[in-house]
Amino acid sequence: MKFAAMISFLLFAVFPQVVLADSPDLAPTPPMGWNSWNKFQTRINEQLIHDVAEAMIANGMRDAGYTCINLDDGWSMKKRDDEGNLVGDTKRFSSGMKALGDYLHDHGFKFGIYNCAGTQTCAGYPGTRDHDEQDAKTYASWGVDYLKYDWCHTEGLKAPEAYKKMSDALRATDRPMVFSICEWGGSKPWTWANGVGQLWRTTGDIGPCYDCKGQYTNGWKTLLDQQVGLEKYAGPGHWNDPDMLEVGNGSMTLPESRGHFSLWCILAAPLIAGNDVRHMKDEVHDILTNRDAIAVDQDPLGKQGFRVSKDDGKEIWAKELSGGDWAVGALNTGSESAKLDVDWNKLDFLKDTYTVRDLWTKQDVGDTSKPYTTEVDSHDVAFLRLHPAK
Repeated sequence: MKFAAMISFLLFAVFPQVVLADSPDLAPTPPMGWNSWNKFQTRINEQLIHDVAEAMIANGMRDAGYTCINLDDGWSMKKRDDEGNLVGDTKRFSSGMKALGDYLHDHGFKFGIYNCAGTQTCAGYPGTRDHDEQDAKTYASWGVDYLKYDWCHTEGLKAPEAYKKMSDALRATDRPMVFSICEWGGSKPWTWANGVGQLWRTTGDIGPCYDCKGQYTNGWKTLLDQQVGLEKYAGPGHWNDPDMLEVGNGSMTLPESRGHFSLWCILAAPLIAGNDVRHMKDEVHDILTNRDAIAVDQDPLGKQGFRVSKDDGKEIWAKELSGGDWAVGALNTGSESAKLDVDWNKLDFLKDTYTVRDLWTKQDVGDTSKPYTTEVDSHDVAFLRLHPAK
């Protein structure tokens, strides 16, 4: 047995609770949590994070699996201190970043934070370039569990090398930290980032809409289309990331939020909520905390779903699950409500007869011995779980 392998074996034998910094156990299923950017951008402070944590406990999100609260851009001072260390904004986070991490840990959450590989973050705060080891040690001293690492102001850098450098610095701290690679898919990180980080962005930024296009953001359907063919690169400990959830944000209709969430679950995408969880409609809460939908995303087999077919007004997506089950989503891409049918005979990966359950209505809807037809709202998904019939 090689020395490193022997050390790992002994650590797990003597301290089975230890998770090594480079272990796939850091993210055996897609990470779940909440991130401040989509709703609040840089308008964040200590009280907001406390309120979010308390709301997620009260509304059941934490217990549904959303266990990491992530500060995005804007948490730090505009300059490093005299020793070159990052410092949390002393007015907005007056108790300090370690105290914030302790608070989150005491309330059953993990502590996530953000920075950039470049000289500055996207919002103009100090970036990590030439400070990799120093910043990694700082995060470890604060009790950080998750680092989202962006790609602004990176002139002259190459993504594989820059992310590997920070990955090594995080590992050297001996504190397990999930490393979220956020370079927007430009260098095809799915081809090189397995073993560097636990998840990597495959797209540019998401916007709170179905298929709108902006200068820097695109709707979730545009990002969904970019996932076709990437399923072979995902699995336990290494996940494709089509960006965070916009459920409950912007001008999205309730069916669009439901469709967005359904397909992110089929993709085995990280489920990082980005709405104001302190004040949300019951219907939005019910989407985010649907345990049956979450179980599809968090299935231990770790398979990313794939697009089965694309027709005028309809797409079929499917995801293999543990125990012989399958998840199937029928997406209405049309602008009006429509009857969609699923012809099980055309899904050649189904070898037997399966019972079918609708995960949104929570009703059994027959089996695969005959086609299934249902009314689906515009941009919504009929989200079905198939189980081998006895």
